[in-house]
Amino acid sequence: MTGPLDLAPTGALRASINLGNAVLTNGSSESPGGISVDIAHELGSRLGVPVELVLWDAARKSVDAVRDGEADVCFLAVDPVRAEELAFTSPYVLIEGAYAVRDDSSLRAADEVDRDGIRIGVKTGSAYDLHLTREITSAEIVRGPDGIDVFEEQGLEVAAGVAQPIAAYVEAHPGLRVLEGAFMQIPQAVAVSRRHDEATVAWVRGAVDELIDSGWVAEALARHGQDPGLAAPAAGH
Repeated sequence: MTGPLDLAPTGALRASINLGNAVLTNGSSESPGGISVDIAHELGSRLGVPVELVLWDAARKSVDAVRDGEADVCFLAVDPVRAEELAFTSPYVLIEGAYAVRDDSSLRAADEVDRDGIRIGVKTGSAYDLHLTREITSAEIVRGPDGIDVFEEQGLEVAAGVAQPIAAYVEAHPGLRVLEGAFMQIPQAVAVSRRHDEATVAWVRGAVDELIDSGWVAEALARHGQDPGLAAPAAGH
């Protein structure tokens, strides 16, 4: 092993992968791919250990896996609530949160959503759930396994989600549209447990910074059919 010994205590780097984020992960549970999987393998290679993928269908389960010692690293949106238990690297991808509404909605822009009588469907425990819980003051947040699903099933006024999957859903379902503007920017980073010592956290942060600065992240995004412009700027820029 060429990296910190305590990062992979089982002898393999157990990477917690959220299959619910289509920007970071693609493929299936049988054959997952995407930039988060690629980063996991790159970290494993630098450590000199094999990689074991631990797969989940929601970010909150990925958080729990690292917190409970079932995984060693995870790939998540940076959030202050999560940062109480996890140490984050610099963001390597920046995505946005978007709203979808029905064509006959009077809403036109994201900044019009927070008003009385508006119900917003969100995925429980997602980065945008955490963000909207802090920011929304008048609208009602309705949580479920997926923001679009609860929006459709309960006839809500708004669905919240990651911009790319929201846009794809709207394109495939006539009668819906995406509101103008984003309601948040969602920085995606690698995270490890805060139980690790400073040297271990610094090693992970340094490795991810190198991937960002070298252009590796943008190349990986393009390789998986994602916009390389989603790559975060080089660390310190």
